[in-house]
Amino acid sequence: MATLTFHGAAQEVTGSCHLLESPAIGRVLLDCGMRQGGDALRRIQGEGFPFEPASIDAVILSHVHLDHSGLLPTLVHHGFTGPIYCTGASKGLLRVLLEDASGLYHRDLEHENLRRKRSGRPLIEEEYTEKDVEKVLKLCETSPYRTPMKIGSATTLTFHDAGHILGSAIVELVLEEKGKSRRLVFSGDLGKPDSVLMNDPAVLHEADVVMMESTYGNRNHRTMDNTVEQLEQILHETWERGGNVMIPSFAVGRSQEIIYHLGCLYHAGKLDDWQVFLDSPMAIEVTQVYDHWLNILDSEDVRCLSKFGRESLQSFLPTLKLTNSSEESMAINKIKKGAIIIAGSGMCTGGRIRHHFKHRIWNDKNTVIFIGFQAYGTLGRRLVDGEKKFRMFGEEFMASARMETLGGFSAHAGQSELISWLLEFKNQPRVILVHGEASAQDALSLKLWEEHGIRADIPALGESIVF
Repeated sequence: MATLTFHGAAQEVTGSCHLLESPAIGRVLLDCGMRQGGDALRRIQGEGFPFEPASIDAVILSHVHLDHSGLLPTLVHHGFTGPIYCTGASKGLLRVLLEDASGLYHRDLEHENLRRKRSGRPLIEEEYTEKDVEKVLKLCETSPYRTPMKIGSATTLTFHDAGHILGSAIVELVLEEKGKSRRLVFSGDLGKPDSVLMNDPAVLHEADVVMMESTYGNRNHRTMDNTVEQLEQILHETWERGGNVMIPSFAVGRSQEIIYHLGCLYHAGKLDDWQVFLDSPMAIEVTQVYDHWLNILDSEDVRCLSKFGRESLQSFLPTLKLTNSSEESMAINKIKKGAIIIAGSGMCTGGRIRHHFKHRIWNDKNTVIFIGFQAYGTLGRRLVDGEKKFRMFGEEFMASARMETLGGFSAHAGQSELISWLLEFKNQPRVILVHGEASAQDALSLKLWEEHGIRADIPALGESIVF
């Protein structure tokens, strides 16, 4: 008998963390992510584990986005010492993300404790140290796609390409109990079949239980061709207005994809004379990791890179400028028009994008383009939902810039793509929907039942399911 308990991404999109318990594998976490929204300090201090970290035998990491990996240092700090299974590319990216997150967290912690000292309030203890990040990386044990590996006492783990970001994986676990095999498939985050650089998500055919993400369970995306046309039109209209473009972008995945598409527009002579800035030290470093792992990405897109010089994303867009230092970032403010600024954070919860908002979001000549999911409660979500006034840096701002959302750039499968992936299973596995807001999950569940006769469980936070 095996039990799944859902400690995150249950009727919500972020904070992926599911506890699998079975004699065949012990106590294993599927992901260990933080919830998005708020500053780095509040995200970490507000989290806690409803289990004893030292009791966890292993972690299986589907991919490195912080809502799937961000609490690994905290888990280690509080006693976890087991292996962390992931793909090799995920380990390469994990260092970049966790070191960046640690820097933000400890900076915010230092500032908050300074304020507390001045007011005589008790200080906040750190939830993890930089050494804990190093420990996380040392605990990582990697495996290539489609390569079964034995874990626990009687379990086989296989990673399959999820097509979401570099290194992302569909997790397949075969548990042997009392002479019987039970097959659990955890989708992680499934990518879109037409995403550039990424391979299509792997198709599996056998499972007893399928845990499937449902981020876009209530809608489909525009086709990539239509999305690129929309991007070209928005850029040209903003150019004609004499404005600038701000693109809040996740450092992993979305930044590399938008660079690729801008490169294609450039080589087709459709990019006007835009100056393009990748204003994110982490995204710059991640792009270098992508260049290192081009061999596991979509071969056709990689061949396209090689037509215009060496196989490198950075050289694919000649007008791209990398701004590592804060001085280089601030210098962008002097540009009055014709700048495309790609900066984090993707949901506008922090990072350099907020500083660019400060200088440009109140100007109706400018445009903000959202190219990724915006979680409930984040500044990005509020702007997408039409909020016109917001507070930032202790000031009130008017969101007068043009707001555009390009859903086709999403790294997640849409409703029809999720259903198509699920229908590939030959038998009728038990279906559990995770990683989605309740409205998206309800819509997907209804669609599965009415059109395909498939029942889907939608667990609540803290709920357990036995299979």
